[in-house]
Amino acid sequence: MSRKKPIQEQIFDIKQLSESQLKVEEKLNELIELLGNTELDSENIKQIRQKFNEAADKAGTASSLAAFQELDADSLSRDQMLDNLSILLANNTIDSKQSKLHLRNITIRKVLLFLIGLVMVVLGMGMIIMPAPPYFEMFTIFYFTTDDGVTLMDLIALLVVLCGVYLMVTTFKRNKK
Repeated sequence: MSRKKPIQEQIFDIKQLSESQLKVEEKLNELIELLGNTELDSENIKQIRQKFNEAADKAGTASSLAAFQELDADSLSRDQMLDNLSILLANNTIDSKQSKLHLRNITIRKVLLFLIGLVMVVLGMGMIIMPAPPYFEMFTIFYFTTDDGVTLMDLIALLVVLCGVYLMVTTFKRNKK
């Protein structure tokens, strides 16, 4: 059986939420009063407005997504997780625009890592195919003939290729979480 939060804990959570909103309103009122008492030119006003808008956007998006990520706890039962999810959905507004932006950021990261891996593979193959400078040629690890063998440059290039392949493979590997 699932154990729900007692009513006292739920009321305490609601009180904390309202107290934090009151603190934000107090600070906002202080800021308004401070801005009213100072003389600012249009450039300073634009900078302040831009900083405020960026901070508000960050706070709204980061806190709402973080709250949903905290929901994924193994210690909670399914009923508790469902209750918490319904509370989060009621309190936070996550629209399709925010979710699309989040998914786009994940896709961009994966594509960039894949491209970096591909560049590393091409670079490593180029290092193997291209002739090495003479000061790298003197460090031959294994001789095939008296004139040719595996050099230090070939081993470094092989390491670069393997790192690139590792990046390419792990980029699109599905995570369990």
